[in-house]
Parts: sequence; C-alpha cells; structure tokens
Amino acid sequence: MPTTTEFRLTDAERQLLPTDEEVADYALRGWHLSRRLFSDQELDDLQAATEAYYAGHRDRALPVRPPNLASWTPADGPVQRHNDYVHYESDAIGAILRKPLVGAVAARLAEAEQIRVFQATLIYKPPVPEEPSNQVPWHFDRHYWQTCTSDRMLTAFIPFHDCGVEMGTITMVDGSHRWRELDTGEDSSRHFAQRDRTQLEQVLEQNARFNGQQLRKVPVVIPRGHVSFHHCRTYHGSGANLSAAPRRAVSLHLQDGDNQYRAYHRADGSQVVYNHDVLVRRTPQGLPDYADPDICPTLWSGPR
Repeated sequence: MPTTTEFRLTDAERQLLPTDEEVADYALRGWHLSRRLFSDQELDDLQAATEAYYAGHRDRALPVRPPNLASWTPADGPVQRHNDYVHYESDAIGAILRKPLVGAVAARLAEAEQIRVFQATLIYKPPVPEEPSNQVPWHFDRHYWQTCTSDRMLTAFIPFHDCGVEMGTITMVDGSHRWRELDTGEDSSRHFAQRDRTQLEQVLEQNARFNGQQLRKVPVVIPRGHVSFHHCRTYHGSGANLSAAPRRAVSLHLQDGDNQYRAYHRADGSQVVYNHDVLVRRTPQGLPDYADPDICPTLWSGPR
C-alpha cells in the first residue's frame, strides 16, 4: 500500500491551517469548520473511486472480517450506507484521504505532533426522507473507542459536495466534549445503531442537566471542499436527507501519535473488542498495535 514518507506543506497550504484563535475556539466548542482543504478535482476523483467501490472494486481485502464491520452491499437496499476501512481496501480512496494537509489541521486542533488514521467510513445517505437509518441519533465517538488511551482523538467529516441542513448535515452539541458524563450504568460501547434513539436523546438531555448546561445544537453548513472536525467527546448526530440528491461523505477518524491500545472491560466483566483488535499487527508485548502502518497510516508528523 502506498504510504507518505515526507510531510510538507506548501506556503499556500500553511495559510489554510487553523489560527491560534481557532484552535482556542475548538478547545471551547469541540468542533471546527476548516478552510477549503480539497479541490474540485480531488472530490470528483473521490466520488468516482467510491462509485467503483460500490460496484465491487477492491485493491485488497481485509485479512479477516471483524465482528462489527459496517459493510453495505446492494442487497441491503436503499438504507444509509456505511462501509468501514475504505482507506485500506481502495488505493484511490486512501490516496486522497491521506492528504497531509488534513493531518496538519488535525494536529493543530489536537495539539499533537503526529496524526494517524484510525478508521475511515464511507457514508451515503439516500434522498429518502422517511428512511429511519438516515437519522443518526446523538452520540460521541469516544464511547466506541474505549480500547484507546487517548482523549485527543478527533474525526474529520468530509462531504463530497455542499452539505447543508436540507441534506441532513452533521450537527454538533456545542461544548459537550467538556462535560462530565453521568454514569447511567448502561453499556455505552454499543454502537448507536444498536440502541434506542429516544433513549439516546434522553441521555443527552440528562448529561446537559448534570453539567448545568443548555443544549446548543449547531448544524454545520459545509461548503464543498471544506471539512468539519470534531473532538472525540463531542455529541453529534444528523437528520433526514430532505434534498433530491444523496449525501455522500467520508468520516475519517483520526488518532494522535500517543494513542495506544488498552484492555477495557464492561461492568459485567466482558471485554470490549474494537475491529482493529483482530486486524492490526501485534506489539512486542502481544497487544494490538494501533500504529500499524497498513491499517493506521501516519497522516502527519511534524510541528503542530
């Protein structure tokens, strides 16, 4: 698999990095809308590569099938499509997603010297307003990354087109990454698709009250080529696609260079297993290596 060995930005790209004020705003609000990071040509190429992916093209297959893999196929019908590890299975998709500029922006926001890919999910929200799967309930990503040691992880949401409220854009709960979480005794590591939407709304409201906060839900209107970044503890969700066109995007999950695997057990004693744990190489200690360059390639290394 091609990898980037040198991480440099042009003078023009450096002008696209978050300012000190924007980094401080990210720390306060838990999300950031970037300047334009992708060209029209890059996004056209990305969409063409994903069409080939949906048609069955793969440059390589995952070595094993993880237990919780999202892997839409045409047999699943006109639901919201989720396909994990597209950066690994498709060279064309992976080459575009590994753009160093994206990693450099993430490094500034996370205040990290190194950024690695954690996972990449291809998403297609069909223009079917009544489709239940199109409505993504409130959640935050760290719940599903309990086997990670880092609290600086973040996600880059990359739409292929202008993405606004009508399309069901990603919506953030302002400042929620700074909340203390109310312990409900529930297994929060279960994916939101396996949980009750109404219950998740109640959990969000309970956490807001517990922290003495008002809910500030902000739909992020994303112009084509721009990217929305959010902290791993920021509550977010999205509504139905009310437009006439599908909403196409990649959720590029990112980890800072300090992130490592840790064993994590639920209250009942069962162990949480993330998909990486059966895919990545092993460390000398025999643990899953979240720095595996094939599954988790480095996106940026250098000054933050």
